[in-house]
Amino acid sequence: MPFRTPLMDSLGLDHPIIQAPMAGGGDTPDLVAAVSQAGGMGFFGGAYLAPDQIVEAGRAIRAKTNRRFGVNLFAPQPVSEPPIDPRRAVERVAPFFAELGLEAPSPPVPAVDPFEDRLAAALESGASAFSFTLGVLPAFAVQAVKAKGMMLIGTATTVDEAVALEHSGVDAIVAQGGEAGGHRGTFLGDLTAGVVGTMALVPQVLDAVSIPVIASGGIMDGRGIAASLVLGAEAVQMGTAFLTCGEAGVPDAYKAAIHAATESRTRVTRAFSGRPARGIVNRFMETVEAGASGDDILAFPLQNTLTRPMRTAAGKQGKADYLSLWAGQGVRMARRMTASDLMTVLVAETDTALARTAAR
Repeated sequence: MPFRTPLMDSLGLDHPIIQAPMAGGGDTPDLVAAVSQAGGMGFFGGAYLAPDQIVEAGRAIRAKTNRRFGVNLFAPQPVSEPPIDPRRAVERVAPFFAELGLEAPSPPVPAVDPFEDRLAAALESGASAFSFTLGVLPAFAVQAVKAKGMMLIGTATTVDEAVALEHSGVDAIVAQGGEAGGHRGTFLGDLTAGVVGTMALVPQVLDAVSIPVIASGGIMDGRGIAASLVLGAEAVQMGTAFLTCGEAGVPDAYKAAIHAATESRTRVTRAFSGRPARGIVNRFMETVEAGASGDDILAFPLQNTLTRPMRTAAGKQGKADYLSLWAGQGVRMARRMTASDLMTVLVAETDTALARTAAR
């Protein structure tokens, strides 16, 4: 791909393609390494990993490639206040536990966010870039990442968030459009309001900040990559496109659900984690959300803790109706192939789309 951007040079990329971090197991070392080896940049999410697991993941990736890769964490989260009556939320999900043969769930206990321990592990993972979402990093964390020589990348869903991130000292910003799968990165204002579409968000963020912008959300092929580059983005971040690759660590039932879904069957929900996230509609999502109010769904991360045993069991049993099927709105374009082959196809498609644009 002849197209070059300053960010590509800074990250050592042959192609302006970043594989989105997918905390929860989708971004295996095999997937991350394959994307980096093919000239993009693979990322792994450490938000749900213990510090030693973060270090081990980095070691496993380095054993498979000498190319650069990245690590991602959630910004520090405040300790959730326990609900006045957690029984309502527990009773709402209990029937699904029973269907899977699990013991009845118990109310989750608030815990202190182990961000500092995870940060220390991420800094020793061997990653060249550190990205984060769900907020702004404290100054000590920004300084620690910079001192390690890692590129620091924040996630914004609105212009105001992008400006706040630039002021905090990040080197680049992921502009996460409303089409994106997984947790919304919104951290300023109403959590349900940050659903601006990618093609509308990217140019407005570019007009407001002076650092590189990475487009994310609904980008599944070379046409989407080319469109993002033409808008001024210096790279794209793609998650759902890589979830159906052979190296992705999600259950086969999850991959099948992506291939069977349509763009109208994804929705932003709080049912699984307590925080807005886009996923494919299934029975659990519809049932838990139906008529929900107040403490029927716990705050993040309590709801996430509550539903985790159910999701783990469902993955082992191959039952998609109980899984948090995070996916973006471009699901019809998902493909079955290796990550290396997908990278080859994406590069060729992007070249064709850019050439077509130049010829007009």
